Amino acid sequence: MEQDELKRQEDKCTQENPPACTAGCPIHLDARKLMLDIKNQDLNSALVTMQKKQPFPGIIGRICDHPCEDVCKRRDVGSSITISALERFCVQNFSGNIIKALKVPPKSQTVAVVGSGLRGLTAAYDLAKKGYKVSLFEKEDRLGGNLWKFSEHQLPPEVIIEELSVLNRLNIQIELSVAITRQELSKLQKTFNVVYLGFAKLSKDVNELLGDQCEVDQITCATPILGVFRGAILGNNSPINAVADGRRAAVSIDRYLQGVSMTASREGEGPHETKLYVNTNGISPLPAVQMSDPSSGYTPEEAVLEASRCLECQCLECVKACKYLENYGSYPKKYLRQIYNNDTIVMGMRHGNKMINSCSLCGQCAAVCPQGLNLGETCKATRESMVSKGKMPPSAHDFALRDMAFNNSEEFAFSRHQPGHHSSKYVFFPGCQLSASSPEQVEKVYAFLTEKLSGGVALMLRCCGAPADWAGNQDLFQTSLKALIAQWESLGKPQLIVACSTCHSMFRERFPEVVSLWEVMDKLDLPVQGVHVGGKVAVQDACTTRHEQVIQESVRHILTRLGYEIEELPYSKELTKCCGFGGLTSFANPELASKIVEERISESSTDYVAYCAMCRDNFASKGKRTFHLLDLIFGADLEKAAIRPRVGLSYRHENRAKLKSKFLYTLWKEASPAKEGAYRTISLLLNEEILEIMEERRILIEDIQKVIEQAERTGRKFINPDNGHSLANFRPVKVTYWVEYQAQEQSFVVLNVYSHRMEIVEESHE
Repeated sequence: MEQDELKRQEDKCTQENPPACTAGCPIHLDARKLMLDIKNQDLNSALVTMQKKQPFPGIIGRICDHPCEDVCKRRDVGSSITISALERFCVQNFSGNIIKALKVPPKSQTVAVVGSGLRGLTAAYDLAKKGYKVSLFEKEDRLGGNLWKFSEHQLPPEVIIEELSVLNRLNIQIELSVAITRQELSKLQKTFNVVYLGFAKLSKDVNELLGDQCEVDQITCATPILGVFRGAILGNNSPINAVADGRRAAVSIDRYLQGVSMTASREGEGPHETKLYVNTNGISPLPAVQMSDPSSGYTPEEAVLEASRCLECQCLECVKACKYLENYGSYPKKYLRQIYNNDTIVMGMRHGNKMINSCSLCGQCAAVCPQGLNLGETCKATRESMVSKGKMPPSAHDFALRDMAFNNSEEFAFSRHQPGHHSSKYVFFPGCQLSASSPEQVEKVYAFLTEKLSGGVALMLRCCGAPADWAGNQDLFQTSLKALIAQWESLGKPQLIVACSTCHSMFRERFPEVVSLWEVMDKLDLPVQGVHVGGKVAVQDACTTRHEQVIQESVRHILTRLGYEIEELPYSKELTKCCGFGGLTSFANPELASKIVEERISESSTDYVAYCAMCRDNFASKGKRTFHLLDLIFGADLEKAAIRPRVGLSYRHENRAKLKSKFLYTLWKEASPAKEGAYRTISLLLNEEILEIMEERRILIEDIQKVIEQAERTGRKFINPDNGHSLANFRPVKVTYWVEYQAQEQSFVVLNVYSHRMEIVEESHE
């Protein structure tokens, strides 16, 4: 991924954009943080939060006219948070000392600020903090301008005096009772590098001082006179806008004195709309907390309750939906940067490999994201990039690719025209997972299709190549796809009918008129024994049908025809969740895959029905009553079908091989090719504990058979003299397997198994 593409993708994530209240505040007070501080009863932190943006929090906190409340998202579900009243609560109840700003090392440039209203005060404060030598001129005998017009109840005089004392600590030169005339302005221009006229509007003072040069740039606050700036927001008596106007001028003056652009990157100043998406669906409306004594403001208890109404606005729609995104504790914008850095690193550890390989690539994030950000696409592209450069360790996907190799070997792969036919209008492609999980259902479907469809229905067994595609191994995927296409073409290019949703997603852009089995069955008369069973089921949509509305509706129509009432899960159809198998998540991160399953099955107590074999098996493995759609269609023993355990990894291979053999023998009267390798004759005795270890460590029966066969044939094994147990290893490709075993009559008792990626190298004595 190039830098430009990274930036484009990062810009789609709105999580780091400010909430509406902050964006709507002219000085961008972090109201969300302030509400959290109050909720946590931490007034010290609350005052620090206020002072980060407010030059005089004791003043502003009492008189702010709160435009933030007009855009508060809580108003969509209740009424806006009374932010201004809570600011007032903070400054009235804080008993400590407000931390005063410290200035930076002094600069040589000088600035004259005329007028000590909020504009002038803010500009003087901000510029002095930056180290400029500031002189503040006020025609009255006290600082504050219109601040003294507020009632003593709202803004006590002692608060004004205390708050403005910070100007002395910043070494601002204060000149009271000094009226600036046009002549005096000319002197100031000669004496100071910059002059700022902090007047609120086009007044007599402005006209007298500037004459026909009183125009002002609304962005920079600059007048036509070089080095002279003035208030830009006119005709507005808003205190908070006055503060924002003074701050805007201070930024411009600083840039002017630094000799840099005064107009660049000013879009974020002042109130603006935010890109942050906040979903308020499902949030209960809450009215504002009423004050027991409005004249005194909120009590501490009332303030906590009111602040607690804050929605703490965030987007995180994808994180709420996806266990993978939640698991890593952040959000897509940060993940994108981590993925980019992991891919582009030249030297050092690639700590992001597991995160990149743990994504299901299912696209749910893009479906729920208001901007359509698809982190899965980035993860997949990064896998491909790293594999092509030899930078992706093979261990994460080694087993899945070996499984794919088996499925495309003579052990399982084959194709034939329907018995008695020399050509085929259709070809049924059940996929490798249904064939492993429920081979008997594959037999029933093929018999059903050959009975209902005319023109010949061929049968084609193999893997669609998804594991290689998901693993980022495009060379292997293209090789597999080429072989699959050749196999399909040898049948005369019939229309593909696929049972597996993943296969359908792999084929839809590569094969004309590929159709889902569920679309076909929805148009046919269903088996009589499956009709009107009835009941209620919750549908698990396969993630690879996310954008396949026809398939989703076909499944639901079939269930309706069978007499079932349908419950829609919280995330269904285009928003559906992956079961943890997609993208090879269960191979790269089995712990996360387990969490994904547990979360999904907890969403409803209703029995689930899936039309993906892996969804059904993964849910069943955690004790969730789950049917495969074919169980309902063909009228299986539903009680047994709902609790049927997941088929273990070893027996998935066996089921595929036996399915091919049975098809060849029963339908085409052919003998299945002999299984290669003497290891197949090794008889094993496996208890439940060993089978669980094998499943967890992804060790197959055939792996154990190969270890023992080689050890017994070559004598290369260790023998424990205390108990007679044998210990041997074998490395067929990239994984070394170890087996502890003991001979028992014509079989071998397996005592322990494990594997690792290290290679055992014999030391040469030559």
